Amino acid sequence: MTGRNWSVPETEVVQRIRDRLDAAGTDVLATVVDIEGNAYRRPGAKMLLDADGDGVGSITAGCLEDELVRVADEVRAAGEPRLVTYDLMEGEDEEVWGLGVGCNGVIEVLLEPLTETYRPAVEAFGDGRDVAVVTVLDGGSGSLERGDRAYYDPAGGTLSAPDGDAAAWPTDALAAPAAELAERGRADTVTVDGATLFVDGLSAPPELVVFGTGHDVGPVTELAAKNDFRVTVVGFRGAVDLAERFPAADRTLTTSPGSLTEVVDLDDNTYAVVMTHNFVDDRLTVEALLDAAVPYVGLMGPRERFDQMRDAFAEEGRTFADSELSTLYTPVGLDLGGGSPYQIAHSIVAEVLAVVNDRTPRHLKTREGPIHDRVDVDADAGVPPR
Repeated sequence: MTGRNWSVPETEVVQRIRDRLDAAGTDVLATVVDIEGNAYRRPGAKMLLDADGDGVGSITAGCLEDELVRVADEVRAAGEPRLVTYDLMEGEDEEVWGLGVGCNGVIEVLLEPLTETYRPAVEAFGDGRDVAVVTVLDGGSGSLERGDRAYYDPAGGTLSAPDGDAAAWPTDALAAPAAELAERGRADTVTVDGATLFVDGLSAPPELVVFGTGHDVGPVTELAAKNDFRVTVVGFRGAVDLAERFPAADRTLTTSPGSLTEVVDLDDNTYAVVMTHNFVDDRLTVEALLDAAVPYVGLMGPRERFDQMRDAFAEEGRTFADSELSTLYTPVGLDLGGGSPYQIAHSIVAEVLAVVNDRTPRHLKTREGPIHDRVDVDADAGVPPR
């Protein structure tokens, strides 16, 4: 690692954790486990710090990163996890942090030496599988100790402990909150049988499939990758080196509109933008995507263009019910007023993010309550979340 790369996507932070595990370094992983009041990042935000003080990821907008480097050195030397609380409420700790840090909240951070116990998490994430990482913050009077870790697999409904006894974990009580948090990609702290457990849901990142090979595809792939999408570019003409033209894409494919479902997996975690600028290719692609019932289909071009497509479909005896068209967005993108390639790409990716996060786009100034929704899950033990 070189420098403090705080503004990288979460997917890159997880990949860097995997790389550092393979490098057998002495890194320290800092994770936000709880917040009170307002904070820049939510529970689950991570920062990886190496022995040189360089880091990847962020847990604040820069308020605490230098302090975390200092604490990480102590954690590295002790070889034990530490739970630290930073009170950044207005008027608190002014002599230490200074004024205007911007967070105006209380942030609790777990710092721990990066060990092999974290490998199942990054492997599941890399394979596109949801997983919940359960870490002990306070074992109470039981046998679990701070830093002990287990994993909940929502697909199999099983909990495993890499370096411990899985029977020591309250599997039945954890099943429901762990499954929910894994699916939503969110994190929360629960209390079970006197033990305080941090449940960090790592959900498989959504896939954005962009159909087209024009130069306007490039900005869309770049911005989507920076927003934690796995990006696939699909072209229908073999003369273009897609990997070279679109380096931000995770993969590139060349096929035909009639065969795209044979080479592209389309499911409820797939979002699509169609921008081939070829009427026939666009029409066949949109039909395949609507038939596959993906949650989002963005179509480039004016509204009248899709009206022409509907007429062409009707001539072939294919009609669409309003429910089938509910996932079609054309013209694609939010009305941000921009017209340059990157401004258009911003409007497209912003619209996809709104759909992924189940949000109706609006100004934050009109939103009541916190910017980030609070998670409210509970363990089956009947103890309220911490």
